[in-house]
Amino acid sequence: MHEFLAQLVNGISVGAIYALIALGYTMVYGIVELINFAHGDVYTFGSFVALTVLTALGVSGEVHGIALVIDVCLAILAAAVVCGVLGIAIERFAYRRLRNAPRLAPLITAIGVSFILENVMQLWQGPAQVSFPAVFANPSLALGPIAVTVKQLVVVLLAVGAMLALQYIVHNTRLGMAMRATAQDRDAASLVGIDVNRAIALAFLLGGALAGLAGFVSGVYYQSAWFFNGFSAGLKAFTAAVLGGIGNIAGAMLGGFLIGIIESFATWKLGGQWSNVTVFAILVIVLVVRPSGLLGTKPIVKV
Repeated sequence: MHEFLAQLVNGISVGAIYALIALGYTMVYGIVELINFAHGDVYTFGSFVALTVLTALGVSGEVHGIALVIDVCLAILAAAVVCGVLGIAIERFAYRRLRNAPRLAPLITAIGVSFILENVMQLWQGPAQVSFPAVFANPSLALGPIAVTVKQLVVVLLAVGAMLALQYIVHNTRLGMAMRATAQDRDAASLVGIDVNRAIALAFLLGGALAGLAGFVSGVYYQSAWFFNGFSAGLKAFTAAVLGGIGNIAGAMLGGFLIGIIESFATWKLGGQWSNVTVFAILVIVLVVRPSGLLGTKPIVKV
């Protein structure tokens, strides 16, 4: 039972990282119906930005108190802002002119942008894995029969907090209303005075910022960063978004946590070489039964 609970906690922690990345996928797809395969590399870029800031500030596990809080907030802010701006730049220069192009064109462009970012990061940080500084001590906290480390708790709290903030922005602000209107009918939104380009850019900004936050969280959790991390993490996060119902914020979170838990238990019981097989097999089964995902809705057919 103890091992079962430990694997459950590990799965939730890893799933929180997938969920943060999946939120960016679902934001972009929900408004422009584009699978932004460069998003995983934006997440990795966020790890390197956070690493650069933490290294410049001299952060280590020996720093405590208000100084540590300030340093961590600066690293999160830098990763979120830089990745948010990067998301806007990608939309402006790579995707905007292809909105009305055949669907294959933006898909190929997204793959091309992914390769560009990977090579830029390889030139920047090198081809080998880079160590991430120990941001804080990592004691275990006993929550009844469950032992949870500080890192695991921080990861989950940040992911849930980001989802709640995103839900508020999308459903309770004028900008969120503009994004929802643009997602429903771009032409009609433009006719009633909504700046469609601004709404789409905001979706990429929020998606990029979430990827930056995920990059920081991933670096702190795994204490390493690698220029190629975005490929596997982005693929699993996209799988999480599809499993939960792509375009649905709560679905992206649910899918992320489920993928993390499935991966953790598959690794425990079957071995690491079978974890991906198990994850994608379950995805196929769910989509056969429910093609729109667990929390997705059937698309509206326009006539």
